[in-house]
Amino acid sequence: METKGPLLAALASLSEYDPNSMPVEQARQLIRKFLAAPLEQESIALSDALRRTLAEDILSPMNVPPHDYSAMDGYAVRHADLENAPRKLKIGGSAFAGHAYTGKIAAGECVRIMTGALIPDGCDCVVMQENVKVEGTTVEVADGHRPGENIRLTGEDIARGATVLARGQAIRPAEMGLLASLGFGKVAVYRKLRIALLSTGDELQQPGTPLVAGRIYDSNRYTLMGMLGDLGVDTIDMGAVRDDRASLKAALLDAAGRADAIISSGGVSVGEADYVKQLLDEIGEVVFWKIAMKPGKPLAYGKIGTSHFFGLPGNPVAVMVTFQQFVRDALRVLMGQQPGPPLELQAICAGSIRKVPGRTEFQRGILGHDDNGGLIVRTTGEQGSGILSSMSKANCFIVLPATQGNVGAGSTVQVQPFSQ
Repeated sequence: METKGPLLAALASLSEYDPNSMPVEQARQLIRKFLAAPLEQESIALSDALRRTLAEDILSPMNVPPHDYSAMDGYAVRHADLENAPRKLKIGGSAFAGHAYTGKIAAGECVRIMTGALIPDGCDCVVMQENVKVEGTTVEVADGHRPGENIRLTGEDIARGATVLARGQAIRPAEMGLLASLGFGKVAVYRKLRIALLSTGDELQQPGTPLVAGRIYDSNRYTLMGMLGDLGVDTIDMGAVRDDRASLKAALLDAAGRADAIISSGGVSVGEADYVKQLLDEIGEVVFWKIAMKPGKPLAYGKIGTSHFFGLPGNPVAVMVTFQQFVRDALRVLMGQQPGPPLELQAICAGSIRKVPGRTEFQRGILGHDDNGGLIVRTTGEQGSGILSSMSKANCFIVLPATQGNVGAGSTVQVQPFSQ
C-alpha cells in the first residue's frame, strides 16, 4: 500500500487492515486514533452555554448548602431538651426561608421553622410538625428523635473546592442549573466545532420546488442538519454539488479551508460518476472506504488538509445509521468530550429476523415492554436502506453481530436505544 501521508503511514504496521471491508469496531478505533486535540477555549455567558463543552474543571467556590438549613416544616429544638421529661417547649419565634430567626434560644425553647430556613443558633434538631402537639405557645414533642435530624448540613451536597464538573463535560440543562447555583455567570468552553455539510448528485432537488421527473428531493442534508443541531456545532451548508469532478473538487477544498470536519452524503460508491474516492486520493488521505455493515457499507473516513472527512452513503437510512454509529462520537471527541461506548440493552425479539453472517447489521426496531415488564423489541418492517420512514417509527437499533445468522422469535438480541 502506498503511503503518501501521515494517516496512511501510521496504518502501514497494522495487520489485517482492509480499507475495503472494515469491521465496525475496528473502524471506530481507527477514527478515534486520528482525531485531533481539543479546540481553542473561550469564555461565554452561562445563558449561552447549552450544548457547549467545558474546557476546564469546575471547582465549587462555596459549600452547598452554604449554611445549616431545615429539610422539613416543623420545630427547631435543642436535642438536649428532649432527653428529660416533660418534653414541653415554649415557642420562642419563627424562621422562614430567606428570613432567619436571629434571637437566642434558651433552654426549654424552640423555634417554628419552615423548609429551607436557616437553623437558629443553638438548635441541632428539627422535629417534623406531624410529631408535635401544639398547645397555645408551647409544643409537646413525641419520643424518638436524634441530633441532626431533618437538617441539611453545611457542605453536605458539595464541599468548597470540590470538583463538581470535569473538563470535557457537555453542558445540558442540569449542568446549567448547577453552575448557576454555584454563582457562575460565565464559563470556559471550547469553541464551537465547524462542520461543512454537502450532498452530491445531479439527481438532487431542493425541497419546496416542484419535483422534476427523474429527480429526488435532497433529504440527507436536512437529516444531517438536524443531527448536527443536537450536538450544538456550527454547520456550514455547502448545498448540493453536481456530479462534476471540477465542481466537487472546488467544494471539498473550500470546505477544508473553512471547517474542522466535512460531511458529505453520496458519491462514495463505485459508480462512474462517483468522484469522491478519486478526489480524496488526489487532495487528501483516506483510511477506509467500506465498512462490513448493513446498511451503510460505503463509508469513507480520512482527511483533507487539517479537516476530517466523513463520506457517508447516499441512501437516507444508511446516512442516519453511519452518522450515529461513527460520526457523532467522533465529533464529540473533537469538541473536547470523552464519549463512552453506546448504551446497549438485551431484549426479547418478538419476531424472526432473516440475516446472512458476514456483516454487522443495524436493524430499525421498536422497543417496549411485555406484560411482565420485560424488554421486547420488534422490527419496523421492511429494512431497505431507502425507507426513511422506518427511522421515524423506530426508537432503537437491533444490533446483529457479523457472526449472527437468522434470529428466531423469542431469541435475546442486543438493542441500542436512540435516546440515551
